[in-house]
Amino acid sequence: MNLEPIQAVILGIVQGLTEFLPVSSSGHLVIFQHLFGLNKPELVFDIAVHVGTLMAVVIFFKKDLLEIIVAFIQMARRLAKGTAGPAGAWADPDVKLGLLIVLGSIPTALIGLGFHQVADRIFSSVQMVGCMLLITGSVLWASRWTVKTGHGVKHFSIGKALLIGFVQGVAIFPGISRSGSTIVLALFLGLKRDLAARYSFLLSLPAISGAALLAVRDVSRGGDFSIGIILAGMLSAAVVGYLSLKLLVFIVNKGQLHLFSPYCWVIGGLALFL
Repeated sequence: MNLEPIQAVILGIVQGLTEFLPVSSSGHLVIFQHLFGLNKPELVFDIAVHVGTLMAVVIFFKKDLLEIIVAFIQMARRLAKGTAGPAGAWADPDVKLGLLIVLGSIPTALIGLGFHQVADRIFSSVQMVGCMLLITGSVLWASRWTVKTGHGVKHFSIGKALLIGFVQGVAIFPGISRSGSTIVLALFLGLKRDLAARYSFLLSLPAISGAALLAVRDVSRGGDFSIGIILAGMLSAAVVGYLSLKLLVFIVNKGQLHLFSPYCWVIGGLALFL
């Protein structure tokens, strides 16, 4: 691995900031890897920083995750005893949210598997990043026209979950913000702001985990990497990721996602033309 310790920390910070702030983590990693003179992504390191941001989501939403797990266990017992049926499970908001996360992950997984073989080529183009960042900026700007009030889990349908999951899959293109695109779509579909943010980030757990597992196969073929470099990137991504996650949830609740649009347009333009 030809990364220096300071580069590992910087890339970890970049991942932590941009994984949750709606400016595309994959796009920024491509740009910084080119700035550092890396001819190709360091696969092991990419996995490490993504695991770092995965840890941030788990810690930040530990209460939601625990409630979903407990609700699933209790509902499974009731179903086994015959004291509840499928309709009862769907009526439980925590069980329903968990099921919608599973369902929303299906289109994401299909798109991810379909593009896995060409991922290296897609993720190596700075010009691609520039174009996609311009699109991300426009999507964020459109959030100004979403409704201020919305509905909760009760009116959250399977179709909406599948559509959000599809958009999350499209975010495999570097420069398309996963968090930005899924949250904005959820808002346009009528979800409340806090639910849109929660669902987007909880939906990222299977996506990030799946991407890491896909890459593990390539890592197992061998490679030169330093444990110290890996830990430096992972920890910096986790700490900064937690802080940026807290910031973005606050921004979403304030309805100010569009404030990130100028940044995406500027960085996208620079990546495209310079």
